[in-house]
Amino acid sequence: MKLKVMLPDGDIREYDRGTTIEQVAKSIGASLMKHAVAGKINGAPVDLNRTLEEDCQVEIITLDSKDGLEILRHSTAHVMAQAIKRIYGNQAVNLGIGPVIDDGFYYDIDLGKALTTDDLSSIEKEMERIVQENLPIVRRVVSREEAVQIFSEDPLKLELIHGLPKDAVISIYDQGEFFDLCRGPHLPSTGRIKGFKLMSVAGAYWRGDSNNPMLQRIYGTAFPKKAQLDEHLQMLEEARKRDHRKLGKELGLFMFSEEAPGMPFYLPKGMIIRNELEHFSREEQRKQDYEEVRTPFMMNQKLWEQSGHWDHYHENMYFTEVDETKFALKPMNCPGHMLIFKNSLHSYRELPIRISEFGQVHRHEFSGALNGMMRVRTFCQDDAHIFVRPDQIEDEIGRVIGLIDRIYQVFGFEYTIELSTRPEQSMGSEELWNQAESALRNVLDRMGIVYRLNEGDGAFYGPKIDFHILDALKRSWQCGTIQLDFQMPEKFDLSYIGEDNRKYRPVVIHRAIYGSVDRFVGILTEHYSGAFPLWLAPVQVKLLPVSDHQLNYALQVKEALRDAGIRAEVDGRNEKLGYKIREAQLQKVPFTLVLGENEVASGAVAVRKRGEGDLGVKQVEDFMDQILNEIREKK
Repeated sequence: MKLKVMLPDGDIREYDRGTTIEQVAKSIGASLMKHAVAGKINGAPVDLNRTLEEDCQVEIITLDSKDGLEILRHSTAHVMAQAIKRIYGNQAVNLGIGPVIDDGFYYDIDLGKALTTDDLSSIEKEMERIVQENLPIVRRVVSREEAVQIFSEDPLKLELIHGLPKDAVISIYDQGEFFDLCRGPHLPSTGRIKGFKLMSVAGAYWRGDSNNPMLQRIYGTAFPKKAQLDEHLQMLEEARKRDHRKLGKELGLFMFSEEAPGMPFYLPKGMIIRNELEHFSREEQRKQDYEEVRTPFMMNQKLWEQSGHWDHYHENMYFTEVDETKFALKPMNCPGHMLIFKNSLHSYRELPIRISEFGQVHRHEFSGALNGMMRVRTFCQDDAHIFVRPDQIEDEIGRVIGLIDRIYQVFGFEYTIELSTRPEQSMGSEELWNQAESALRNVLDRMGIVYRLNEGDGAFYGPKIDFHILDALKRSWQCGTIQLDFQMPEKFDLSYIGEDNRKYRPVVIHRAIYGSVDRFVGILTEHYSGAFPLWLAPVQVKLLPVSDHQLNYALQVKEALRDAGIRAEVDGRNEKLGYKIREAQLQKVPFTLVLGENEVASGAVAVRKRGEGDLGVKQVEDFMDQILNEIREKK
């Protein structure tokens, strides 16, 4: 009997019942069959040897796809588990779960021995042997009773089996002497694995519950080609060198303390960077008629109930009590800005009204989620709320997109844009949500902007446009956002007086550019590898007197630079010149000025530029003109 099979391009072909996915791939083309690792039947991933039993849609999965990469990594996790059992003995090892994660996989294991880096090397060697054996990976379906009997001595697997729904299909994958409980699919054989690396081992509670036993979690990664693995490992090494926590300490930018977990302390040099970022943003916003405000850190809990944050966000907030009244530290600036708008009567002629704030907010994060400046419990949000008439929405959103684009260009960031729509937990009518989503789509389409649709990831009060910047290592960071909100003006009963002297409801555009100033500082530190551009650099010029005889001259030049608004330091230590030049390089200072007898005599400086070396001797005034021009141009 012939079955009808629809392929991804819409082509419909006929196959005999019992035809495998691999045979379908072969019928399409020899090259596709060669690169196929699995397939999908009606959207469900299956192994290559799965047979067709009814009319269906079929897709072939290859290694160069996201699905294919995940299958490769999950199969590599099984190979790692097999290697561990071979080395330490089948009875000595209990296996937990081994899922695919971003950039790799892990496997939780219960083993009586604490693993070290040397142990990981031994496991890798055994994995290589298993790959060379090219063992077929074969799926078999078992009953619940059979599964319980097979894993009777493995309490972790038994717990997983007992937790499965009654109608669950239970499958086991065999490769050589090894077998594991798994949904699949997997590669056809272990020999298809080419490039893998075990990265680290850490402790992890079974199923993430601190009441459960502590297991060992081994992290690894795998790629279709060895060259791709090498490129990934090189990128990780470069990322380690650029780690903002490491550079922040070395360059004296910021610190953290056990007395305030997840709350950054800015050191003087880090504060310079933060102030420069805020000043730059303020100047750009001033050109677009933003007015800056400041709202309290702590406000009455009733305000957060009114705004909707209590219903949708209270588990991420901090609360306290003052005079028997409950207050909350603000996690966002929005409600305070609503109160500012409501404080005065507004005419339709005044709109848009643009209110901005560098507001310090507090949000509860679990200690395990904290990550330097990238994930903190308090941060400065460069927030703005723009109150517009409905007819102004699209033009104003276009202006905001232009502002964000100009600021990101200064840092050399490429970025992608994502449109996020109504989430499951939201407030407001479907009609208003549809209106808001259409407005955002219209602006993006009218401006010819390419964007990705992210269904269901909007804020609880409105859809949003998110900007994902790409740093020097092509890592993506979500920073800027534009959110369209019809809900909060309703919650706070906001209004303006129209041309007919009647009250009308404004619409609010929520907007952030850096997102979190603190996180942006961390991103920039890694993006520039600590070598900040001249205008941002905490120390722009380092003055190096050759000996004590030139120290007074160095101090005079520093004073002249300071008066011109240039940040300079003098290294007056009694050290060799070469050592001081090297120190300035390690501190990544943009310009180093060497001052010897000849420079003192001629009122000049010998200029060295970061990344370029010796630029020759210049008069102090000429050097100042050059550097001030580069600062103005944000170079």
